[in-house]
Amino acid sequence: MDPVEVVEGDVSVLDRADVDTDQIIPKQFLKRIERTGFGEFLFYDWIRDGEIELEPNPILVAGANFGSGSSREHAVWAIADFGFKAVIAPSFSDIFYANSTKNGLLAVIVPPEHCRGIAAAGRARIDLDDQTVDYEGGVVRFEIEEDVKHRLLGGHDEISITLQDAEAIDAYEAAHPMLGRPTTAI
Repeated sequence: MDPVEVVEGDVSVLDRADVDTDQIIPKQFLKRIERTGFGEFLFYDWIRDGEIELEPNPILVAGANFGSGSSREHAVWAIADFGFKAVIAPSFSDIFYANSTKNGLLAVIVPPEHCRGIAAAGRARIDLDDQTVDYEGGVVRFEIEEDVKHRLLGGHDEISITLQDAEAIDAYEAAHPMLGRPTTAI
């Protein structure tokens, strides 16, 4: 993952609440095994039907309960592949939020009035280290767990976090050679 420090630029607005992962990336596009190439199918039905138009700006502002529904990581992959670096909303589904942070997409929770202000301003600057969103009309702080912040700032996924302890893991395995190895029946 690339480190996330500051996300700045124009915003795209999806003024809808309860957007679920089936709407973000419909099931018929889940057959790929790579994490790329999903962006062209983002909000496929809504865009195809002319219900919405979205520009691939760095920031997406959405309504409450964004990312509800199934736990598919493909939804996060589609959003990132489309070009978004961050999503700002009043609330997220827990699973979507976790999938976002594990895949380098910054999910920022701010009150609805600030979401509306950011959407109206059309541009924002998110500083992960300071935990602030700055936009014409104000600055709002957001909360984020320290371990999640650390992972995003460092560009670490779960594997790279584990590999930081590779020496300790190797030492443990060397001291316990029979652990995890099949035994022979007598």
